[in-house]
Amino acid sequence: MAEARVKARKESVFSERFAVFAECLLTGVWIAVASLGVVTYPAAFAAGARHLRRRTAHHGGGWREFTVDFRTALRGGWAVGLAGWAAAALVWVDVRAVRAGLPGGPLVGAVGLFALIGTVVAGLRAAAVWAPGDTWRDLLAAAGRRTVLDPTGSFLLVGGIVLVAGSALIVAPLAVPVLGAVAAAAVAVEERYRHR
Repeated sequence: MAEARVKARKESVFSERFAVFAECLLTGVWIAVASLGVVTYPAAFAAGARHLRRRTAHHGGGWREFTVDFRTALRGGWAVGLAGWAAAALVWVDVRAVRAGLPGGPLVGAVGLFALIGTVVAGLRAAAVWAPGDTWRDLLAAAGRRTVLDPTGSFLLVGGIVLVAGSALIVAPLAVPVLGAVAAAAVAVEERYRHR
């Protein structure tokens, strides 16, 4: 008896890349829904990034795995989310000082704004490499170092943040799926840094 040979169907490069793009948009919706808890956004990005890492490695995964990862990341991630809002509030106070015309206000406002941008980038980089069992303190410390040591990757993430903000200004609902693209960008930046 002759063995029947089954030739594996190979996807075209276009369809594979479009599938990853579609998965990013879907992940953005998941991240937005998981971020509704206000302080849950670091855990949502961590779960989204882990989901995208699984998908690009051709491992299974879906909503259930995202939910499990989100719950696991939330254990320490809520405190990171709370600290992020506190940092945003401090920058808001700085901006108010600049507008009030206080002496030294423009310098303090600029430093505060740059510090907030650096904090957001470090948070995205930490979320991009999160795995169950990692502590947020260690992740953020390492991500802070990578933010400074890899300025190119950090500027790419700043561009992603600007993309989300621009999308929200033009068509607010468009910002929701674009969150997945930012998570994918963070994963790609971290992968690029790892292979340097």
